[in-house]
Amino acid sequence: MAKMWAGRFSKEVDETVNAFNSSIAFDGRMYKHDIQGSIAHATMLGDCGIITKEDSLTIIEGLKGILADIESGTLEFDMTAEDIHMFIEAELTNRLGDVGKRLHTSRSRNDQVAVDIRLYLRDEIEEIYSLVKELAVAIYNLAKEHTETVMPGYTHLQRAQPITFAHHLLAYVQMLVRDLDRLNDTAKRMNYCPLGSGALAGTTYKINRKQTAELLGFTAPMANSLDGVSDRDFCVELNCALSLIMTHLSRFSEEIIMWCSWEFKFIELDDAYATGSSIMPQKKNPDITELIRGKTGRVNGDLITLLTMLKGLPLAYNKDMQEDKEAIFDAIDNVKLCVKTFTPMLTTMRVNKENMRNAAAKGFINATDCADYLVKKGIPFRDAYKITGTLVAECISKELTLETLPLESYQKMTDLFTEDVYEAISLETCVKERKSEGGPAPDAVKIQLEIAKEQLGI
Repeated sequence: MAKMWAGRFSKEVDETVNAFNSSIAFDGRMYKHDIQGSIAHATMLGDCGIITKEDSLTIIEGLKGILADIESGTLEFDMTAEDIHMFIEAELTNRLGDVGKRLHTSRSRNDQVAVDIRLYLRDEIEEIYSLVKELAVAIYNLAKEHTETVMPGYTHLQRAQPITFAHHLLAYVQMLVRDLDRLNDTAKRMNYCPLGSGALAGTTYKINRKQTAELLGFTAPMANSLDGVSDRDFCVELNCALSLIMTHLSRFSEEIIMWCSWEFKFIELDDAYATGSSIMPQKKNPDITELIRGKTGRVNGDLITLLTMLKGLPLAYNKDMQEDKEAIFDAIDNVKLCVKTFTPMLTTMRVNKENMRNAAAKGFINATDCADYLVKKGIPFRDAYKITGTLVAECISKELTLETLPLESYQKMTDLFTEDVYEAISLETCVKERKSEGGPAPDAVKIQLEIAKEQLGI
């Protein structure tokens, strides 16, 4: 394919250089958005009298024809083309002749690329938002079923205090709610139109930048033409949001990996969302969650690629910026793949309430409640803490629990202990009495469910 910019050059570009320079293999996915931006540009050119209205309408119909042919499979990409923008313009010129050549009036490929990537990412953010919200709703629905399911809460991966499974799940709902907010914030900040910035310094034509911004659904034109073609903050910001989504999925995946092990057996994955071993017939592996954990590093790597690509670039456009697309496209593709797989895996897993309850009964996770029992009877917390620690040590030496330790052992420490201590340190009491806002008590969790319901708009 002949280069649109070939007039300055006396020989053809070396084939190796052409292949190295070409980006159509990955930016071809933006064909729809390139045509969308070109239709708005052609409309504005006709309305402003920069080209005739007749030529404007002819170009628009030509672009619509190209779009229809690409989507029907009639027109295939020429993989020798430099990029999707040049491919579509060349095809338009082949179909319309000189009229097609008028499309690029008062436009540079720099502002064309900049508007295309914003249009594309805007659509992708909308899809990712829907997928993440669907996952958050799935977790919310699972939490509603387990407001009374007692399990151990952990710090340092050591059993710490009793909570409910609903309380644990709702922590992830809140993470995903923040992820949704970040996606919205990113979409809001990136929704400004660079079209009309030209190569870097605008144009001498009397264009209407507000019109093209409105036609494409942008909030307004970008205020500075240099910034218009050189800004890729929105790619970085989106990748940051995607990295956090993956981080949250990875943390949840790590817990699922542990929970479905024989050492925990808190949950069991559906057979459709697990794999086996080539040599060990007993194995049921949580490969999905392990892959999500691994792909988190890949999405984080895409973020580093973008930051490193941008950090040393002078204004305005530089060819380095072509590297933005493979990185952000890869991050988008992997996040969508992971969320789409994680949601049905979660909704089909079986929760083993009994094993969760049994685990909560071990590890002295009611020790804080034992100390609080004494505090409520007037003993300073640090003294109560020491007394309870001594009792735990006695339990360990005698292979008992605080629930099975005889009352006389309690009363050797202080006569403030009476029979009601056993009720105070029961797991059900420990959970039920943690009524503080945001806590695991069923009543507190019901409030959290209402908050999440409102946040998710369900």
